[in-house]
Amino acid sequence: MKTKNLWMGFIAVMVISFGVLLYYGREIYREAPPIPEKVVTDSGKILFTGQDIKDGQNVWQSLGGQEVGTVWGHGAYQAPDWSADWLHKEAVFILDKLSMQTDSVPFAQLSEEKQASYKVLLQKDIRKNRYDKATGVLTVSDFRAEAIASNSVFYGGLFTNDPALAGLRDAYAIPENSLKDPERVRLLNAFFFWTSWACVTERPGQEITYTNNWPAEELVANHPTGSLHLWTGFSVIILLAGIGLMVLYYARRKNEDETFPQVFPLKGEKQTPSQKATVKYFWTVSALLLVQVIMGVITAHYGVEGQAFYGIPLADWLPYSVSRTWHVQIAIFWIATSWLVTGLYYAPAISGVEPKFQRLGVNFLFLALLVIVVGSLLGQWMGVMQKLGFVHNFWFGHQGYEYVDLGRFWQLFLFVGLIIWLLLMGRAIYPALKQKSENRNLLVLFLISTIAIAAFYGAGLMWGRQTNLAIAEYWRWWVVHLWVEGFFEVFAAVVVAFLFVRLQIIKAASATTAVLFSTIVFLAGGILGTFHHLYFAGTPTAVMALGATFSALEVVPLVLMGFEAFDNLRISQGAEWIKAYKWPVYSFISVAFWNLVGAGIFGFLINPPIALYYMQGLNTTPVHGHTALFGVYGMLGIGLMLFVLRDMNKDVVWKDRWIKFAFWSINIGLAAMVLISVLPIGLAQTVASVQEGLWYARSAEFMQQPYIEIFKWLRVIGDTIFALGTVALAWFIFGLKGGWSIERKKEL
Repeated sequence: MKTKNLWMGFIAVMVISFGVLLYYGREIYREAPPIPEKVVTDSGKILFTGQDIKDGQNVWQSLGGQEVGTVWGHGAYQAPDWSADWLHKEAVFILDKLSMQTDSVPFAQLSEEKQASYKVLLQKDIRKNRYDKATGVLTVSDFRAEAIASNSVFYGGLFTNDPALAGLRDAYAIPENSLKDPERVRLLNAFFFWTSWACVTERPGQEITYTNNWPAEELVANHPTGSLHLWTGFSVIILLAGIGLMVLYYARRKNEDETFPQVFPLKGEKQTPSQKATVKYFWTVSALLLVQVIMGVITAHYGVEGQAFYGIPLADWLPYSVSRTWHVQIAIFWIATSWLVTGLYYAPAISGVEPKFQRLGVNFLFLALLVIVVGSLLGQWMGVMQKLGFVHNFWFGHQGYEYVDLGRFWQLFLFVGLIIWLLLMGRAIYPALKQKSENRNLLVLFLISTIAIAAFYGAGLMWGRQTNLAIAEYWRWWVVHLWVEGFFEVFAAVVVAFLFVRLQIIKAASATTAVLFSTIVFLAGGILGTFHHLYFAGTPTAVMALGATFSALEVVPLVLMGFEAFDNLRISQGAEWIKAYKWPVYSFISVAFWNLVGAGIFGFLINPPIALYYMQGLNTTPVHGHTALFGVYGMLGIGLMLFVLRDMNKDVVWKDRWIKFAFWSINIGLAAMVLISVLPIGLAQTVASVQEGLWYARSAEFMQQPYIEIFKWLRVIGDTIFALGTVALAWFIFGLKGGWSIERKKEL
């Protein structure tokens, strides 16, 4: 396939995909669930104002937001989905009220016929959209107002210190007196009401709710829509067709490129000052990885002992929402750092030019990294501990949005850091771009992916402190999906291709063709595949159709990752000198495996609309999250790091003992964690969600059953194996400097 045609395909995919993404982004703005100016009862009593709801969103964010429970299915897996839980409690209250008034017995004691009649009354009341766009007033029945008052008392007691709810707080890992101010409690209730109102209220002129009838709730007639079934079936057809075409492509692909030179091609190459300055980044990455694992162990343990860690009242100083925030945030920090510093290391090698003051720039960026890490983590702790007001929490504390929890100041700081990284990369690569060589096309793609990484993080700056949640979610997934899963993936593919070209294992022209083709295939599904995160986030039905279709295409290249693993295995068994790169290459093999299993199989498990309808917010999501985020991106970060460290130590032989143990422990531990604990819990929850509803699948009643508790404790096996592997990895990396990871000096 001609390179020119591939470039045309790349441009077409980018222009069309982003055009559609932005167009439906406008539709999300236009059709987002409205925030009323006032919520009033039929009798004229004002329950909440629009500002109450907005301020309540800020209270929720200050508690950790999506790091404690979920809203619209997005967030943590400890504690309920607050929107589903509120809706269920509201429905049960109204049904009992109706039953007691007419029949003088609780609803549960009525005949099926009587229950059906009361459900109809409930549904007519609760599903009807009584929001007046002209006045901005939302009217609710007096019955519903009583239910709102009842829920408000319950959640008020839960987030303060009601002794009757102490057991529930422990089950949900919510510290006593999380909120000390009664006004904040009232505002939080206003926000929870609004999120549940969007779940059950039909869009004007339609028979589906703002969240496409999610969550499943039989009492209020929230059932899967016809569109869910239709686009689920279509996504499967698209997947099968896509796999067929990719198999055809791979079958016709030639493999004459593996040349395996017998003499080490980088012999005599010297490191530049800026390259030498990057080593401290890898020490930091190793330290952050260990801290992340510790936070993960603590967070997982809160699932069985909500307020303590083996009897130690750790939640008094480190509540669940903070430990989980740090666990997720630090993962992004160390993975992104390993990828970015790989770029900084190889940029001078690409051009053969060390720009003036490049070393100073690398060192400055390192100091900025330390400030961002320490500052953002401390700010998040202060926010959750209720030490900051709404405005200060937004800027310096905890934004409450998973993966982008850090305060706006730290977001801006990081964005500026990425721009500096882009400048350092650009000035190092530019001399090579001016040369007409066979590497030029690959370098152009390298530069494009570099620009995209710096630019697309800016999507995280597109929402404000009180932006409608549906709109904030749209932009959040630009960061999480397009930035982390999209352009970082392209950047990594280019870097790995360049590494193999540099070692003269594959030809530059073939590498360019392969990377361009895979980039087109990936982005063709990946850009619009962003919408699969937004099926039930207050978006129009068209978003679900696009998300289902194109997320199926995302899976297509991942299904065939076995080919890539096989190719990398052959590379590792090539010439004698290649064996020095065994563990970096093995890491890439691991990436291919987890791409297939974690991103492909476990990703598609939850991607079809009908599957996600019942699975959103359950432990099936972290199955995909752990195997994709760590299995793919984490192992890729480790592989890139080991590749650089191998280049830094060309004249030595590594001792295999610790790195071998680390590699196998990390991969076996990750598999065990998922297969014997998280996945069984997620599947059990799915059955409960289908039979009873999301509220039950997330409830303490369900999650504290003996067999679920056993599965939670079984996670210790995988977690321990995994943690030992990360310790061994850090020990090995520090040993390259200390000497215990080096066997002897030997020229490759």
